[in-house]
Amino acid sequence: MHALWRFVVGRGVLALFSAALIALAVPAAAHDARPAYLEIRQTTPERYDVLWRTPVLAGMPLPVVLKLPDGTNDIVPPHTQELSDSQVERRVIEAPGGLAGRRIEFTGLQGTITDVLVRVELADGDMTTTLVRSSQPWIEISAIPEGPLAIAGAFVRHGIEHILLGYDHLLFVFALLLIVPSTCALVWSITAFTLAHSITLALATLGVVHVPGPPVEAAIAFSVLLLASEIVRTRRGEPSLTARWPWVIAFCFGLLHGFGFAGALSEIGLPRGDIPLALLAFNVGVELGQLAFIGAVLGTMWVAKRSGISALVERRIVQAVPYAIGALAGFWFVGRVAAFWG
Repeated sequence: MHALWRFVVGRGVLALFSAALIALAVPAAAHDARPAYLEIRQTTPERYDVLWRTPVLAGMPLPVVLKLPDGTNDIVPPHTQELSDSQVERRVIEAPGGLAGRRIEFTGLQGTITDVLVRVELADGDMTTTLVRSSQPWIEISAIPEGPLAIAGAFVRHGIEHILLGYDHLLFVFALLLIVPSTCALVWSITAFTLAHSITLALATLGVVHVPGPPVEAAIAFSVLLLASEIVRTRRGEPSLTARWPWVIAFCFGLLHGFGFAGALSEIGLPRGDIPLALLAFNVGVELGQLAFIGAVLGTMWVAKRSGISALVERRIVQAVPYAIGALAGFWFVGRVAAFWG
């Protein structure tokens, strides 16, 4: 009976690992669950500039329709601009009595996995930033601005969601876990990775450095591919720079991944007047999501080792992991290179 249990558990772990890789292989772009973005800027007591941006997925805009409160009129008709990764609509509206206390709805949001980041700037300079989820696809405009805590909370949540949906970033961290020989070295490596991507995220978001998004995404996939090859080298007992100086490699590649995070943050924009707070909160969210992922991986490894898995199945999984990571990263790399060259 014990042998049967070990066989079943071993097969279950192998099947779970295979299913996870298949699931990761589906979104080649790795960041397709980008949020929609609504910006409302009050210019007079009853007039507002409206910007509505929806992400484009597989060549089609997100099936979410912006529904403004009844009684609003277009002063300047909607003008739509098609971008490579999003569709942007701008208009000027008039709302008799203002928008305070009135509801804006996002029809179709409940059928997606996407959120909407809403930023409202009043004529006196007060600003609110709110994250609207699919479970409640509407927002009621408040006359009283939300404080810094609400802004920080919205960007922390967005940072967590971005890293947990950033499969290439997570796969890089996972590959790093498989190379680093000790817990102390792992802590230093993850710290170096976080520090590095925080630096480039800030520089890119603030406009100090500009790097085109598509080449960065391709380079991020290539960084995962390189780490997969390093795992194979260490398993063969060959010299590995990553195994010897993991924090150096983590820092260098972290600089690259920071530009990828900046691309996601630039899509939703930063609230003027609260840029340092929003940037810090987003970084905190990314770090919390990253730590949650690391904890989940280590916990899964702990359970697998104590579940009675057979040595043969464990050896097969260990042997297959780096090749599976490399194949997935190679798939992403080729797809992203083909996308921006095509």
